[in-house]
Amino acid sequence: MTLADRYPLLHAPARWEWGGLDVQFSTDLPPDELVTNIHVICFVGDEIVLCRDSRDIWLVPGGTREESESVRDCVIRELHEEAGAELLGPIHWFGAHHAITDRPTPYRPWQPHPRKAWLWCTADVRLTGAPTNPDDAEQILEVRTFPLPEALNRAATDGPHMPELLTLAAELHHTR
Repeated sequence: MTLADRYPLLHAPARWEWGGLDVQFSTDLPPDELVTNIHVICFVGDEIVLCRDSRDIWLVPGGTREESESVRDCVIRELHEEAGAELLGPIHWFGAHHAITDRPTPYRPWQPHPRKAWLWCTADVRLTGAPTNPDDAEQILEVRTFPLPEALNRAATDGPHMPELLTLAAELHHTR
């Protein structure tokens, strides 16, 4: 059985209207120059870190890569900004949403256009403080860890594919 068979919602082509994006998840990693966003499924022991934003959506930490920023530096910055967390070990890349936008210009001038990618990874972290909540980012109201079943329920508020994404991430993370 393929990953697409096991995780059909995750692998189904989707439309993200908020960005004018047609997306497709794949475990094929994109070239570095296409990565515009990173997201980290964070583990504290066996629990998953989720952040509740001002819209009452539970999300995994991550966000937009800055100009000339390495993927690793983006992960470290986003963990601090959105979860008040720091890395405890290596970052494990496991997939990406490959995207094509129908918007006439890139979201930020330095980003690739019209093709781009959202990179997904797992990492062990330690929660060290409150999120910094920069003005130009989601405003995080709460950061908590959850056992996988509860994390799946809460993450569904960020999209129907998120429970499958977290399940795959947990499966892969615990086999490393």
